[in-house]
Amino acid sequence: MPYNELRKDYLLDRWVVIATERSRRPTDFAKPKTSAASNCVCPLCVGNENMTPPATLLYLKKGERIVRSQDPQVGDRPKNWFIRCVPNLYPAFKPPKEPTDREKIFFSDNFGSAIGHHEVIVETPNHDESPADAPLSQLELLINAYLSRLKELSVKSYVKHVSIFRNHGIEAGASLSHAHSQIIATPMIPTTVQEELAASKTFHVANGKCVFCDILEQEKRGPRVVLENRHFFVFAPYASINPMELWILPKRHSANLSLKPAEKTAFALTLKTCLKALKELLNDPPYNYGFHVALDSLNSESYHWHLEVYPKLATWAGFEKSTGVFINTVTPETAAESLREHIRS
Repeated sequence: MPYNELRKDYLLDRWVVIATERSRRPTDFAKPKTSAASNCVCPLCVGNENMTPPATLLYLKKGERIVRSQDPQVGDRPKNWFIRCVPNLYPAFKPPKEPTDREKIFFSDNFGSAIGHHEVIVETPNHDESPADAPLSQLELLINAYLSRLKELSVKSYVKHVSIFRNHGIEAGASLSHAHSQIIATPMIPTTVQEELAASKTFHVANGKCVFCDILEQEKRGPRVVLENRHFFVFAPYASINPMELWILPKRHSANLSLKPAEKTAFALTLKTCLKALKELLNDPPYNYGFHVALDSLNSESYHWHLEVYPKLATWAGFEKSTGVFINTVTPETAAESLREHIRS
């Protein structure tokens, strides 16, 4: 009887069991979709703009053009918007009340104030229009909003990292069903990103090249390819901890999230294609995605930004939580094959 496989992450000191002995097909995870309560007033819908704090960024329709703006602090707020970015009503991190820097945030090595920013990006005026269904023009606006808020937040003296992420579905942590992403700026670099940065730096010193560029070249020749175009490469990572997990990696090396005009269009299409395939294969499963970026220019040669997509198809139980070793019942090779074939068809 063959053994299950133990695989170690490309960068992190993390193991996963690829359970080939009880491997499941992706369609085994398809289940009836759970909807949020429909009798609640949605604070993110058109007409309810006064239910949120004033928007820090708006994309508005002005004649035949789309313009950038902000909400007025008082009075009526625009309703002809395509994208709204607003402070979270219940933020995990809050801006300082007066100008400050990072050195004034931490009172010791293991205690400090949760100073930063927590914003919600309302992705579309259409309540149920997720990235899998949105027009490419709308996704490009969303990407522009990501880039704009990342640029503005990352230059603040007390910000060390900016996390851009999306929770889709109740099981993935979305408390509102209206399509939205979130941005959190923190005064420290989160552990996972810090470990990636350190491992990338070690690899670069030893090999003189970016580890993600190396991963891209290695995976292009293997069985875990999902999609490839001129600007992006999509694959199921070798040691995926989530069933159907996939990564979107830009072919052009860049540590921070930067996109040329053609890359924005390609990224919008790549993102839509992958999320649409997940939706159709698995009956619109809950998922999370998150951008991994490096803000410090010292990491410009060794790190490579990317987007990780984690379908929420399994529950981590006692073994995973107590050991940090994960069990994945869909092999990355099977995940990639299913997604690849669905996209091609």
